[in-house]
Amino acid sequence: MKKVIILGCTGSIGLNAIDVVRTHPDDFKIVALAAHRSKEKCEALAAEFGAKAYCGEDAAVRAVEENEADICLVSTVGMSGLKPTMAAIAKGMDIALATKEVMVMAGELVTKAAAARRVRFLPVDSEHSAIFQCTRVPNTAEIDKLILTASGGPFLDGPDDLSAVTPQAALNHPRWKMGPKVTVDSSTMMNKGFEILEARWLFDVPVKDIEVVVHPESIVHSLVTFRDGATLAQLSPPDMRVAIQYALSWPRRLPAERERLDLAKLGSLTFKYPDPVRFPCLRLVKEACEAGGCMTAVLAAADEWAVQAFLDERIKYTEIASSVERCLEHAPRFECDSLDAVWEANDWTWKFLSR
Repeated sequence: MKKVIILGCTGSIGLNAIDVVRTHPDDFKIVALAAHRSKEKCEALAAEFGAKAYCGEDAAVRAVEENEADICLVSTVGMSGLKPTMAAIAKGMDIALATKEVMVMAGELVTKAAAARRVRFLPVDSEHSAIFQCTRVPNTAEIDKLILTASGGPFLDGPDDLSAVTPQAALNHPRWKMGPKVTVDSSTMMNKGFEILEARWLFDVPVKDIEVVVHPESIVHSLVTFRDGATLAQLSPPDMRVAIQYALSWPRRLPAERERLDLAKLGSLTFKYPDPVRFPCLRLVKEACEAGGCMTAVLAAADEWAVQAFLDERIKYTEIASSVERCLEHAPRFECDSLDAVWEANDWTWKFLSR
């Protein structure tokens, strides 16, 4: 039986993980649950599983530092996942990673720390889980390229004028039920850009060898092309619990009563390249990566500020990308040689955009 800590237990990933544990009570034991808000909900879930509840700003770090577990599910919002991830690595826990910003902001530092402690990262995003399932034990020398699929979000084909998009419209994702930050990021494709950076560190593949294709049906979750020309893909109906369960149960596959794939019923699957004009965030991600240093930390912090400003109706939808671009143009050089440097880049970004 694996002992599990769930950080961000009241969000969509956390609740789906709890559903997985309910289905497999003989395989998993939740020892601690953490939530930034939703104190009553967190405590009720903790009472159900006989786990410790942690609520508040430092809840995630305390949950890790005060408990022992085999695996820690990190599903907090934005950069808040970085400190508890490093704390879990220091204690030798495997990491089921759902918070992309951990790798976006400090991928090199985090992966080095994990390697030193022989900690495994088990991806929770459906796209990275798909790659993980296709490669099993990745051998970078055998991989030609990674292909991440994207649903395209609610604005794949319209409207023409994105400046008038409302928060309500951006939160209406056609395929997935997620928290507001991730849902808005999906609509701008910044989320997919973050996934490029996450894949770069999880699988040690250069950004130039990672592609994105739009696949509105969300059946093919990602693909791996190998150097001999073979391409493998992982397919399943859209259900976050598939990837969550595999991350928690790896290397085993546990049974689950879920919808099975019926290719004949689907009839056809479609793919196309994303429109670079409609989705400028993909370009910004690559520019930040090419700039090096802590520029991807600036990227993530700027996006976090801009998405919240949009949800608060302080900026227009199109200003999410322009705010990020402005930061990348004006940010000083931050060498990414410590967590302090990451925080410095983050603090600079928030001050720059808030002035």
